[in-house]
Amino acid sequence: MINKTILKASIQDSAEILKIQKLAYVSEAELEGNYEIEPLLQTVADVEDDFLESHILKLVWDGKIIGSVRAREINGTCHITKLMVHPDFQGKGFGKELMAAIENVFKGSRFELFTGSNSLKNINFYKNLGYAGYKKEKLPREDTVFLFMEKKEA
Repeated sequence: MINKTILKASIQDSAEILKIQKLAYVSEAELEGNYEIEPLLQTVADVEDDFLESHILKLVWDGKIIGSVRAREINGTCHITKLMVHPDFQGKGFGKELMAAIENVFKGSRFELFTGSNSLKNINFYKNLGYAGYKKEKLPREDTVFLFMEKKEA
């Protein structure tokens, strides 16, 4: 029997989370034709630093981390900054479970996230969870045009 659970991650999980992040975000880099995107450039130290500001959850499947989500609250808005599921486990509802879990942590907040504006799969995923796009914008750190999406209270 497979054991699956979502738990609060610890800083000791940083290296394993980063490995999944790099695997999961390759598809975004391919869409943009740019492998210099922030999720692929992050280091273990960067992920460790995220623990200082963010609430980080991990999805554990049979003793291994296969997914993670990061978020932090600023002025009543929960900013979801990274959602990732190992490519071998994508399309099985795990991303949806991670989103529900992080929204539950920040219940009563407005939620905001962004994804590449060319990433139709991600955009549709978030729309199905009740998110709606409200602006497109480039961030100073890379050339990707992002679609910013929001959801009023989970």
